[in-house]
Amino acid sequence: MFLSVFDVFKFGIGPSSSHTMGPMTAAVSFLQLLQEAPAGREAARIRVSLHGSLAFTGKGHATDRAVALGLLGWLPATLDMESAEHQLADLHTTRALHPQGLPAITFDPATDIIFDYGPPLTGHANGLVFSALDAEGNALLTETYYSIGGGFVVTAAERERPSVVVGADSTDWPYPFKNAVAMLQMAKTNGLSIAAMKRENEARLRTSEDVEVGVNRIWSVMNNCIERGLALSGELPGGLRVRRRAKHIHQQLVGERLTNSGQPHAASDWLSVYAMAVNEENAAGGQVVTSPTNGAAGVVPAVLRYYLDHCNGADPARISDFLLTAAAIGGLIKHNASISGAEAGCQGEVGSAAAMAAAGLCAVLGGTPEQVENAAEIALEHHLGMTCDPVAGLVQVPCIERNGIGATKAVAAASLALRGDGSHFMPLDNCIEAMRQTGEEMNTKFKETSLGGLAVNLPEC
Repeated sequence: MFLSVFDVFKFGIGPSSSHTMGPMTAAVSFLQLLQEAPAGREAARIRVSLHGSLAFTGKGHATDRAVALGLLGWLPATLDMESAEHQLADLHTTRALHPQGLPAITFDPATDIIFDYGPPLTGHANGLVFSALDAEGNALLTETYYSIGGGFVVTAAERERPSVVVGADSTDWPYPFKNAVAMLQMAKTNGLSIAAMKRENEARLRTSEDVEVGVNRIWSVMNNCIERGLALSGELPGGLRVRRRAKHIHQQLVGERLTNSGQPHAASDWLSVYAMAVNEENAAGGQVVTSPTNGAAGVVPAVLRYYLDHCNGADPARISDFLLTAAAIGGLIKHNASISGAEAGCQGEVGSAAAMAAAGLCAVLGGTPEQVENAAEIALEHHLGMTCDPVAGLVQVPCIERNGIGATKAVAAASLALRGDGSHFMPLDNCIEAMRQTGEEMNTKFKETSLGGLAVNLPEC
């Protein structure tokens, strides 16, 4: 099993990798399918139905807007916000798409995107069905997509044949570990770190230089997101009137540092403010890096920034080791369980991110592969059972603060692992399986539908 670091960490936009980035990508895929099909020349209208979690929280996650942007040809990684906004405005006025090579196609986002609040589709909680209709309303082409978390999208056919999903192909990877047991055995046999094995696998797809440049670009985008979040103030969109807090907290922390008046536990506040800065940007629809999802995008950058700015002996040359190690753990979780909040709850998002960040930090602080695996397990274990219950379907409450707490748990997990020799009672593989089982048995009210938990327990005034 191999999932590239560039698939785990993808450039995109907020507020959600599964509810924004995934539907946008699915829409582009359907548009390309229509352009390639002979029936596409007869298409007169496009309709889209959203199912499961995409229907229940689609408005809060801007899923309808993402679908429209995708049908206009935009992908999350290359979205030009200014141009896209102009095209969206034109679409709402003209109610027409103009795909290259096809006649004008009617598409009114207000009526042609249908929020289906019935039972979810069988393949995944996040389902979309695209249909191209002729002038009489007959279906010419229909495709079902599932947004399975982290911006990954598969068709219904691919969902039934998981071997075609990214990371499960037949390439001869040097270190094709499918679980933590195999990962540790390969590391021991070959005398390599987890990052080194991951780097060798990546080198089958691109040069070693390209790997380093690409990984460092991931960090650059992450860090720029932190900086934007620390610099901006005001209310976040969506109607909850949640105010950005990262800038004010950061100013307080800087002031305390200058006067030497901060408490020892202020280290946790630094972690939290870095994570909150990212997730405030995500909530505002800004550019983020899936880590492994948008809803959990603040944890990994916060812990890496904490390492660089606050840890003794921090070395910027180890950035790639941190991110490659984190990606290896994220790949194991995605392959053997889920990183989708709609499928596993927030344990699959912030829990996975905390495990990844703990592993990365442990590695760059000198941890052995066994200690790294232990760090990931500790972090994941103490997120088990966490629900995904966003208020009003917005990635704001409790998501922003939850990333900060997830980052502090990650550092605590790495520290505990480094105090031991790597041996521990609960293996990472067993913890991942426990997360999978917990997500499978979790009530759908607590899996990104905003039908339970905090989402239905709001202040009365």
